[in-house]
Amino acid sequence: MEFAVVAPLFFLLVLGMVEFGRMVMVQQIITNGSREGARMAVLDGTTATDVLTTVNNYLSSAAVAGATVTVNPDPPNTAGFGEPVTVTVSVPFDQVSWLPSPMYLSGKTLSACTIMRRETVQ
Repeated sequence: MEFAVVAPLFFLLVLGMVEFGRMVMVQQIITNGSREGARMAVLDGTTATDVLTTVNNYLSSAAVAGATVTVNPDPPNTAGFGEPVTVTVSVPFDQVSWLPSPMYLSGKTLSACTIMRRETVQ
């Protein structure tokens, strides 16, 4: 009798912990992915394709799919010495959730942005 009363609350709590744990994990992965992309983008001779490949390789090694990557300016080699280059990675939580239908974070988009200054010969 008591289990029938407590079980729904217990399962909601457990599923909520799984969902928020996955959200924190994916947020850290896309933050690291944007950082790796920005590190590539500030180098001489780098194209936007190089940055996208770097970020997508990082994300795929962590089993995160469906992310959108933007580089500003595009191509990054148009930024002058010391100018900022921004790499943004975003992914809908519905695409990376371990639950078939997220309860608390459904419809949310996780996003990470890294800005680094361009390294180039003056």
